[in-house]
Amino acid sequence: MSMHPQIRIPATYMRGGTSKGVFFRLEDLPDFAQAPGKARDALLVRVIGSPDPYGKHTDGMGGATSSTSKVVIISKPSVPGHDVDYLYGQVPIDGDFIDWSGNCGNLSSAVGPFAIANGFVDPVRVPRDGVCTVRIWQANIGKTIVAHVPMRAGEVEETGDFELDGVAFPAAEIQLEFLDPADEGEDGGAMFPTGQVAERLEVEGYGTFEATLINAGVPMVFVDAAAVGCVGTELQPAINGDAALLAKLEAIRAAAAVRMGLIDDASKAASRPLTPKVAFVAPPADYLASSGKAVRASDIDLLARAISMGKLHHAMMGTAAVAIATAAAVPGTLVNRAAGGGEREAVRFGHPSGTLRVGARARRVEGAWIVTKAIMSRSARVLMEGAVRVPFEAVGMDASTATQRA
Repeated sequence: MSMHPQIRIPATYMRGGTSKGVFFRLEDLPDFAQAPGKARDALLVRVIGSPDPYGKHTDGMGGATSSTSKVVIISKPSVPGHDVDYLYGQVPIDGDFIDWSGNCGNLSSAVGPFAIANGFVDPVRVPRDGVCTVRIWQANIGKTIVAHVPMRAGEVEETGDFELDGVAFPAAEIQLEFLDPADEGEDGGAMFPTGQVAERLEVEGYGTFEATLINAGVPMVFVDAAAVGCVGTELQPAINGDAALLAKLEAIRAAAAVRMGLIDDASKAASRPLTPKVAFVAPPADYLASSGKAVRASDIDLLARAISMGKLHHAMMGTAAVAIATAAAVPGTLVNRAAGGGEREAVRFGHPSGTLRVGARARRVEGAWIVTKAIMSRSARVLMEGAVRVPFEAVGMDASTATQRA
């Protein structure tokens, strides 16, 4: 029996915020995977270990959750005034495709450190001690993210005392600015795709739900917790063990995708599970986070729970946090109502792992709401550096062909 060697690809395994992913430099990928297409997707899906009918990712780098089944490709900037291009892919656990339709706000915090360590940032702009500002072009959605990365003794500072609920250990704080997180149309219709801050959403088989549909950070639909039979303090076991509730939330997500113009038929929602995201919100209440930490109603503005790739997220997606902050800043949205109404520039919400504070600057221009910036703090750390290995047959070619093209 002949032995076929594997493709060896330099890679870095990083935590960013409450997510983990495999980071690649575009130039390190085999030639056949340096351009978008089926060959690239097949390679990266196999890196993660999907599709896995056992749901464990035992034969790959994925962690068998939506937060840990991610790939990132970093390349030289395609847009002037930026340091790097950042392309993000979400890999379903049981699917053989990659969803490139959105961004990962959590992994965005790891892009700056990776860019500095891999020479993408001009050394003249990298201080020996202090803060290095990295301008990132988020290629999936065509937006600018500015990362403020702490430096010490000429290296990215990774350890520190900044605590992030959902991450077990403290680390150095990285501040992220999401510039113009919403695409503003002449009537505000791009930020609120239907032009309304709250509306009635018809969901086949489930009735009508009041919803806020917003495109800020990520396309997102918000509903009231009570409307879907929840209170807003639920943790993962309560939601992820309720198949009927998950089906209802997926139906709401699919209906919102159609209303937002992302797809033309609800049946196509399964082909883009990353976006839009669906979340439910509620006024503040006391609860115990998944770590056992007590979250008091007096310490938060509202409760938020978001679904990621069909399951309740263990904390909060970074892009969803941007959407929460943006919606909270606009009077009349369901998020703003849950937070008590009025105008605000920051919000602290309770999620399954604890709390998170996010700021957003919103203003009204000629009757339309626009948001110029959303700000939040995260942390990041290199977990492993080296190379991943992928069987040649995983990309549909034999060893000799792959070697010639790699």
